Amino acid sequence: MSKNTGVFPSVPVALTGQSLVSHAGLNVLTSFVDALGFRGLCEDRLGQFVPPGARHRPGSLLGSLGVMLAAGGEHATDLDILRSSPGLFGPVPSNATVSRFFERTVANPELFSHGFETLTRELRARAWDAAGNRNPAARATAADPLVVDLDATLVTSHSDKENVAGTYKGGYGFAPFIASADYGTSNGTGEILATLLRPGSAGANSADDHIRVFEAAVSQLPEAFFPQGRLDGQRLLVRTDSAGASRKFLGYLHSLGVQFSVSYPVPAGKAHMVDWINEKQYWQPALDQHGADRTDAWVINATEVIPLKDYPPGTNIYLRAEPLHPGAAPTLLDLDGHRITAFLTNSPRWHGPFLDARHRARGRCENRIKTLKNTGLGKLPFYDFAANQAWANIAALASNLVSWLQLTALPEGHQARSWDIKRWRYRLFATAGKIITRARRRQLLLPQSAPEKGLLKLLLENTGRLKQLQPAPG
Repeated sequence: MSKNTGVFPSVPVALTGQSLVSHAGLNVLTSFVDALGFRGLCEDRLGQFVPPGARHRPGSLLGSLGVMLAAGGEHATDLDILRSSPGLFGPVPSNATVSRFFERTVANPELFSHGFETLTRELRARAWDAAGNRNPAARATAADPLVVDLDATLVTSHSDKENVAGTYKGGYGFAPFIASADYGTSNGTGEILATLLRPGSAGANSADDHIRVFEAAVSQLPEAFFPQGRLDGQRLLVRTDSAGASRKFLGYLHSLGVQFSVSYPVPAGKAHMVDWINEKQYWQPALDQHGADRTDAWVINATEVIPLKDYPPGTNIYLRAEPLHPGAAPTLLDLDGHRITAFLTNSPRWHGPFLDARHRARGRCENRIKTLKNTGLGKLPFYDFAANQAWANIAALASNLVSWLQLTALPEGHQARSWDIKRWRYRLFATAGKIITRARRRQLLLPQSAPEKGLLKLLLENTGRLKQLQPAPG
C-alpha cells in the first residue's frame, strides 16, 4: 500500500546552469521564419527604423516579437523567456531597444505602415508559393473564389490611451476592423489580411471603413490576383454580417467586379411577403458544412418576391428558414416556429443551399479574431495610437506565421492543419529540450517521449526544404 498522500510525485528542485530550453518546440517556428527569408526582407523594408550599425536589426526585433506573441506572450517584457535561451533564440532585444523601436514608428507611422504592408505581402507570396497545389491564389476561381471576411470586434482598454472611447456595449477601448482570408476547412484555419485599429466609438456599419479595410486587404494579395495590373475581382468573395449590407459598399464591390455575400435584415414592412412563399414545396433543403441535406432547414431565392431597390445589378436575396434554437426568444417575424434570416449575394452560382452554407461559414472568422486577440491584439500596451496600430500589425504577423506554417509544411488532411493557437502552444511549442555541443557543433535535444515528436520532425523537414526554395540573399 502506498504511503504517498499527494496526487503527483514530490521531486526535489534545484537550479542548474545547463542549457535547458522551456519552449524548445518553438524551433519549428523560428526555422520557418528563417526559411521565408525574414531577416533580409525586414532589413530591406524597415531598415530605416533602426540606427545604422545597431546590433539588433529589424528582423531580430520583429521576429522575436512575433515568435514571443505566437508562443503566448502578452507584453514586450515577455521576451525574457526567449532571452533566457540564447542558444536557441540568439541575441534577443532588450525591453529598452523594443521601446525605442516603437518610438520611431510613432514618429513616422505612415512610413512604417507602408514598409510593414510590403513586408507581409512578400512573406505571404513566398508562403503561398511554397504551398504548391494548396496555394489559395492558385485555387481561387470565379466559381470557387477566395473568401475575404470583414468583421469588427472590441478590445477593452483598462487605462487611458490615445483615441480610446466608449463602446456600444458600455465598455471602453478600441473597435478594430479586421479582414481575414478563409481558404476552406480542408486547407487550414485561414489568416489575417488587415487590422484597422479604430476608436471604440466607431460604428460597425460604416461603409467608408468597410472600403478602407477591404482596400488594405486587397493590397496584401499576391500578384496572381492582379493580371495586367488590375484586380481580378471575380476570384474574390467578400463575406460580412448585415453591417456590410450598405448600398455604397456593395456598389463599390460591384464596380470592381468582386463577388459578395452579406447578411441582410428583412425589413419588417416586407415580412408579410414571406407568407407568399411559405409553402415548403418551393424551398430547397439547406446543407450542413459537410454538404449533406438537412431535414429541418430550407433555403429559397426570394428576389422576385422581396424586391431590392438601388442595389447593384445581379444582386439576389436568399431566405433561410430553420427551427428556433433552444433558448432563442421568438419574434413577430418568425413563421410556424421557424426563424427567417436572409443574405444578399451577386455570386454567379445559383444553387441556393450551397450559397447558404458558404455564407454561414462566416462564423469561422470569429475563430481567427479570437486567435488574433490571443496573439497580441487583446492587450494593446502603448499610449500612442500609432504604436498600438504597429503592435496590432505584429500581432497579425504572429498569428499568420502559424497559419502559414500549417499551409506550407503540413500535407492536406493532416489533423494539425485545423489546430487553433492554444493547441499549438500546449502540444508543440511548450515542448522542452536541451542544447548540447557535440563535435564542436550545437544540437538541440528533444525528448523521445514527446507526444508530438512525429509532427516536430515533419515540420522541421518541410521547413528545411522550404529554405532551399527561397532566393539567395542579394
